[in-house]
Amino acid sequence: MYVFPDKKDRQLCLRPEGTATCQLMASKVGKDYGLWYETRCWRYERPQAGRYREFAQFGVEILNPSKDWRDKLIQMATEMVSVATKDFVVAEAVKRGLAYYSGDGFEISCPKLGAQKQVCGGGKYAEGIGFALGVDRLLLAAE
Repeated sequence: MYVFPDKKDRQLCLRPEGTATCQLMASKVGKDYGLWYETRCWRYERPQAGRYREFAQFGVEILNPSKDWRDKLIQMATEMVSVATKDFVVAEAVKRGLAYYSGDGFEISCPKLGAQKQVCGGGKYAEGIGFALGVDRLLLAAE
């Protein structure tokens, strides 16, 4: 994460991804509360092709789900990716790298992007289920 002190020596962190912020809303909304977001995010790593320090993320979340939304969200993500490229692979049973995910997640990747081929990732977590698209990578896949 991109963490640094401000002028008063307080530790600040730039948003590393969007789902965690949505999770904070779960206690304030009802069942099957759907939302989408577009946000700028930051990572403190050496920039690489398709992996920048600042990037854009588009996400869809269902908070407090009362039914299984997984297949519908995978379908929605797949349709969104297919608008940009036809060269992609959907993996419906992957272990996601973020600790809040429970069970298998899902990913969509574009092999032509090489090592940074993942353009979408998602899964279930305690407060809901959702996915996020890496807008920068999706644009690279569309070229």
